[in-house]
Amino acid sequence: MKNYPLPTPVARALTKLGRDLSLVRRRRRLSQASLAERSGIGLNTVRRLEKGETSGSIEHLARILYVLGEIDRLEKLLDTGTDEVGLLMMDEELPQRVRARKSTGAM
Repeated sequence: MKNYPLPTPVARALTKLGRDLSLVRRRRRLSQASLAERSGIGLNTVRRLEKGETSGSIEHLARILYVLGEIDRLEKLLDTGTDEVGLLMMDEELPQRVRARKSTGAM
């Protein structure tokens, strides 16, 4: 697999996510060690996620969100019902008019 450089917006988003994760954890008076234990992941993994490093997995993030009571945010992350671009593209392909189907015989 070719290793592509991380786009700047992605790096910024990961850094912000890490800062936010740290802030939420501290506001709830949880130590990194406690969060790691409750999430079933390693302390170093929590530290790397809070630094915004790319080595964490979605599973690790999901476990932490579950412990924090915020798993619904992950479920809504790419909610297809609010995908404005996808919905617009689908609407562009709708037929201009809909005709009744021809019946195939007796009822």
